[in-house]
Amino acid sequence: MEMRRRLKVLVVDDDLVDRKIIRRTLTANSFDVDIIEAISVNEGLGKLRQESFDVILLDYRMPGSDGIEMVHQLRSRPDLGSVAIVMMSSAESEELAVECIEAGAQDFILKSDIGKLNLQRSITHAQKRFELEHKLHQNYLNVKHLSEKDPLTGLSNRYHFNQLMSILIDENSRTRSDVALILMDLDNFKFINDTMGHDAGDRLLIEFSKRIKTQLRRHESFARLGGDEFAIILNGIRSPEQVCMVAKRIQDVLKPPIVIAENELECNASIGAAMYPMQASCKEDLVKFADVAMYTAKRAGKGMIKLYDDSMQAQFSRQYDIQIGLRKHLSDNAFNIHFQPVIDIASGNEIGYEALLRWPEDSDNFVPDEFIPIAEKNNDIHEIGNWVIDRAIEQIGRWQRAIISDNFIAINISPVQLQYPKIAQYIIQRAEYHSVKPENIVLEITETALFEQQQVIKQSIETLSDFGFVISLDDFGVGYSSISHLINYPIDVVKLDKSLFTIDESEEKRLAVFEALATMLKRLDMTVVAEGIETEEHLRICKALNIDHGQGFYFAKPQAASTIESKWSENVSNAQKVLVI
Repeated sequence: MEMRRRLKVLVVDDDLVDRKIIRRTLTANSFDVDIIEAISVNEGLGKLRQESFDVILLDYRMPGSDGIEMVHQLRSRPDLGSVAIVMMSSAESEELAVECIEAGAQDFILKSDIGKLNLQRSITHAQKRFELEHKLHQNYLNVKHLSEKDPLTGLSNRYHFNQLMSILIDENSRTRSDVALILMDLDNFKFINDTMGHDAGDRLLIEFSKRIKTQLRRHESFARLGGDEFAIILNGIRSPEQVCMVAKRIQDVLKPPIVIAENELECNASIGAAMYPMQASCKEDLVKFADVAMYTAKRAGKGMIKLYDDSMQAQFSRQYDIQIGLRKHLSDNAFNIHFQPVIDIASGNEIGYEALLRWPEDSDNFVPDEFIPIAEKNNDIHEIGNWVIDRAIEQIGRWQRAIISDNFIAINISPVQLQYPKIAQYIIQRAEYHSVKPENIVLEITETALFEQQQVIKQSIETLSDFGFVISLDDFGVGYSSISHLINYPIDVVKLDKSLFTIDESEEKRLAVFEALATMLKRLDMTVVAEGIETEEHLRICKALNIDHGQGFYFAKPQAASTIESKWSENVSNAQKVLVI
């Protein structure tokens, strides 16, 4: 038979007679109980610090602090333990009973009703109610934890972090000390996640979090905002140097490689920081400025630290204008496409055109090197890229029908766009719709695309090549330049990057690399295109190296379709005049 545990009861009552009645009632033969007495709130709290109890029988009215005040202290101080409370009073009042329950007691009993059965029933009801309340409270805490914590790392999530930041900013507004926000973004995380798998990426994030925690004080809030982006809020900051010191400690602890699946992985982070109220006047500006600083750090190179300064504001404003403009111009169908002629080096004839996206002329002048990366980051590149593909193919189809020519159109395809599994299907569909042969469409990709989601991209490229589209590798010779890509992918055309194309005597090695690459590609039976031809000497070098095609300001700048058509009309008119003469 299971033994019932003895009930431990704390009686807090200043009246000796009442305490004796309660003790006599509880120690009846049928009630197995240990009783400890206290004659004041302070003595009762002291007993609770020394040992735990199952139930407190607490007098409502006592000299000094009364029973209600003790209940408030117990419920606000979890270190005093969790215990069921039965309030007692000589005064018969429904309002008093409600007040006791609302304060946190589980039951209320009149002293005149303290008989054996009534008191036993009241204690049992109080324990059951407390048990139920405790379960409900635990469920609430569990739900609260799930809503506030990142499930992978156990850190605060974005929602909880924003709440904490608001509280700290309000508090520090009164203390007149600064709050600093540090934002961190892991370098090369996407590459690790894609090449080693999401499990390895998750383990990297967990280890990263553990290392950062070792460098923070207990009151400094640390959060995972999403993906590989983390944040730290520092309070009581007195100078920018303190912020940089914390950031430097973080960088130092990340220097040793992290070993995952027997691979040693570099775990650098780009760090940006801003301070309130030194730089930002509100929480929104603090987040914005720290984000600008982090973006600046990422652009400066891996493992960099940047503290926000006013010079970054112009850069941020420009980025913001681009983001707003991208959506507006997409909605208004307002982007432009210019076309730069591609020349056959041997004959000097125009044989094709590269379609180049341009910002609308009647608004701020942003160049593609500025707005394309932002469009890629925001995933606007899919809609923009599809628009360019459709318009460029439509244009070359119209020109071919007008002048009965097999000139080709070259279209740049973003690495982000290539990751979309249906991109090949879309290009094929637009070519068929505009009645343009695939061999008249050159799809230009950069080598960086080949390092991304390789299987998806490789399948798209192979599908397009099998269908007859010409695949061109752009910017070859700068950054990554892997010969294996020329072998493993169906590359037809290689465009040598214009940065290699120079005849400056101080850059003889660069020119030698240009010549070596051109020779190798010709041996591989690739069509070779030279970009950036700007002088007669550049053209002479291309002819000497037997380069197939060329582009550059020496021949023509990118032009609107109407300008090219006007030139054709003028050429036809001049030819007719010659015939008449």
